[in-house]
Amino acid sequence: MGGEKILVVDDDQGLRTLMKVRLQAAGYRVTLAREGEEALLRAREATYDLAILDLKLAGMDGMTLLQHLQHLQPTLPVIILTAHGTIASAVEATKKGAYDYLTKPFDPKDFLHRIAKALEVRRLQGEVAQLRTLVQDRYHFDNIVAVSDKMQHVLQQVTQIAITAATVALYGESGTGKELIAKAIHTASRRSQGAFVAINCGAIPEGLLENELFGHVRGAYTGADQAKKGLLQQAHGGTLFLDEIAELSPTLQVKLLRVLQDREFVPLGAEHPVRVDFRLLVATNQDLWKAVGERRFREDLYYRIHVIPVFLPPLRERPEDIPLLAQHFAQHFSQQLQKDIQGFAPEVLHCLMQYEWPGNIRELRNVVERAVALSTCRIITPDLLLLGNQHTQSPRAEFGSLKEAREQFERTYLIQILTTTKGNISQAAALSGKYRADFYKLLRKHALDPRAYKDTQATP
Repeated sequence: MGGEKILVVDDDQGLRTLMKVRLQAAGYRVTLAREGEEALLRAREATYDLAILDLKLAGMDGMTLLQHLQHLQPTLPVIILTAHGTIASAVEATKKGAYDYLTKPFDPKDFLHRIAKALEVRRLQGEVAQLRTLVQDRYHFDNIVAVSDKMQHVLQQVTQIAITAATVALYGESGTGKELIAKAIHTASRRSQGAFVAINCGAIPEGLLENELFGHVRGAYTGADQAKKGLLQQAHGGTLFLDEIAELSPTLQVKLLRVLQDREFVPLGAEHPVRVDFRLLVATNQDLWKAVGERRFREDLYYRIHVIPVFLPPLRERPEDIPLLAQHFAQHFSQQLQKDIQGFAPEVLHCLMQYEWPGNIRELRNVVERAVALSTCRIITPDLLLLGNQHTQSPRAEFGSLKEAREQFERTYLIQILTTTKGNISQAAALSGKYRADFYKLLRKHALDPRAYKDTQATP
């Protein structure tokens, strides 16, 4: 036992004392109350793991007390004590939120068993709530690493549409973070308590994909010994995310269209349709309208899913985000590999920002992971980089005017130094040899916000 706190409410002094003795002997901490008002006073003074209360109390009855306790502690499990003649009332109390009921006189072993079971359920509910909070924190829009104007525009857009029920189509190259954005939309939506069900339509053969989406009943085919819920049914009340939707076969496109129109489908081998209620998010790295013109994608399905399009920019179009992302990955992998990586040499950051990143954020993550794994010192040096097929990559051969080159260098330098100092203006100004006021002028000139370079928790 973990010394859980239990509130016992009964107007029978002998029974109160007996329950206290048995509960304390089992390792619990016990608080006694003889009537409802006293119980509410105790509940306001402390938090309890379980309440045991008699249904027939003098003054405030057990049903009323139950409702007040639920208001004070919504997750508090309550066990009702009742005489044989009031079992119907006890059953009614369980319908209104009580966890269980016991008839008097009760068996001591059964009494302790039910208490242990109720506390275990509360513990599991607490773990689920904690995990949900962790997930919500990780996928909150504020925790996505992005300071570039293009990504800020995307985040502002998806923040506004997250609370709606509209279908969202995410477009972007592979590795740009489409699934992360989809999870963030789900987390910020009214369906966040429901499941987020994701599937890559291009990674599963057509026959298996149909079974994964629609499920089957027992005996639907040879070897179907048990019924299986499809992903459509699993997403009921939550969000369904179809990644690489352009890879759906023509047959599955027709079936998906029917589901979106009717909000029901028939599992393989079933006789009756199943109704579903889910929000649909889709993603693709292809031009769907071009696929429609080439007759690879149905036009009617296109209009069903292309309700709110969101376009994620490739990493090469948001170089301001590269140092932050690289620093985040370095911290992540240094913790995972139990290393003390502090950051990157300036020439490394310059090289990272000049590289084209055909694999986008996924490629950057891999590059940083490799560098951290091979590093033998606290700073990642150029010899640890493997970009494409080369250890180092020459800057892009694109020449503008000398003034433009100076402006670009200055901006890149500021981003690097802000990343290194994690947005600390005093340190950044000292490293650059500038007064704070002059350094602030440079930041305003290049529209850089030092607050954006402080530690963040999540990344695409």
